Amino acid sequence: MRRVIEPELLDSDGGSAEEVRAALADLRMVNGCFGGVRTSRKLIERVVQRTGARAFTLLDVAAASGDCCLQAADQMAKRGVPVDITLLDRAASHLPRNGHRVLVGDALRLPFRDGAFDLVGCSLFAHHLEPEQVVAFIDESLRVARTAVLINDLRRSRLHLALVYAGRPLFRSPMAWSDGLISVRRAYTLAEMSALLRRTNAAAVEVSEHYLFRLGATVWKTSAVTQQAAKS
Repeated sequence: MRRVIEPELLDSDGGSAEEVRAALADLRMVNGCFGGVRTSRKLIERVVQRTGARAFTLLDVAAASGDCCLQAADQMAKRGVPVDITLLDRAASHLPRNGHRVLVGDALRLPFRDGAFDLVGCSLFAHHLEPEQVVAFIDESLRVARTAVLINDLRRSRLHLALVYAGRPLFRSPMAWSDGLISVRRAYTLAEMSALLRRTNAAAVEVSEHYLFRLGATVWKTSAVTQQAAKS
């Protein structure tokens, strides 16, 4: 199944404020029930395992409502690992208004100093980028991260696309369902993502399959961490 590029409605804020809210609510449902939150938590757990660190700051890029990282952070806090989240999105209308630290900004020109956060992460964002943009985004994120960049995204396959078609009754928002179909067609395979990440400035890359056609990637910044990882 070849990768197909189509614009997604949420990318262009192509609906009313109510339609955008409904679409984001459906995305929270999908992330909560079908592997999104679990994948983000697994990626953070991997960093804990590799580094031994017990607290992190994390910048969530293209965060929208930030549900994957925020819920994963809640789960990690219950295990004694606090994760301090900052949410960044290009559209203020996508960001939550419930007391979380939020910022409007460009994912390819992050408005932070070098090494501002322990981790930089994104969920359901990488497939929106073309290959050269993926490389540029990772390198920019590595600049801002001290330890690693975490990617939580979809894996493209015919079966995944069929499941999204079959799941239409679960969606309250036609926009979210339509964007879901487009997202699967735009998503990268594990092999494609691995090849792209090897072109970045990363010290090492780990790409893994996760529940229900999720792709997880840990892009390590420092050789010290990767040497420790090789021993484990």
